[in-house]
Amino acid sequence: YTKKTVIKHYTSLDQFVKSWTEAERKETIISELEKEGVIWQALWDDVGKDFDPFDLICHVVFDQPPLTRKERMNNVKKRNYFTKYSEPAQQVLNILLDKYADVGLRELENIKIFKADPLNQMGNPREIITSVFGSKKQYYKALADLEKSCEQNKETKVS
Repeated sequence: YTKKTVIKHYTSLDQFVKSWTEAERKETIISELEKEGVIWQALWDDVGKDFDPFDLICHVVFDQPPLTRKERMNNVKKRNYFTKYSEPAQQVLNILLDKYADVGLRELENIKIFKADPLNQMGNPREIITSVFGSKKQYYKALADLEKSCEQNKETKVS
């Protein structure tokens, strides 16, 4: 069912990857597929809980080997992605990347992530975002860059 549903929207792996990469928030695609009847819990039960929605779709629909969130996290860390940011920003982004490996993309894009340990010990979300990134816009840009860094793995894995 998932394969038929996704193919209606994305007829090829390239089209899916392009849409996923260009999406400002991945939650938009995840929710759209959910509304069409994709049951994420069933996919996690069948394939494994350690995969993000992108990998589940690529694996189930386009027969691609999935990478776990932890594998993606480790690949980002190996590339020294964070060096372009200030020390405090690197600290927050490293925490977010670790959270991604543990809980997934949906949680990462939710501002409530700042209420969980250890981010909540650094201050409230507004304080962290403005003191570390300068503005909410800059924070979301850094988050999008982080997601794109994870996607580089995805594109090389599925190409």
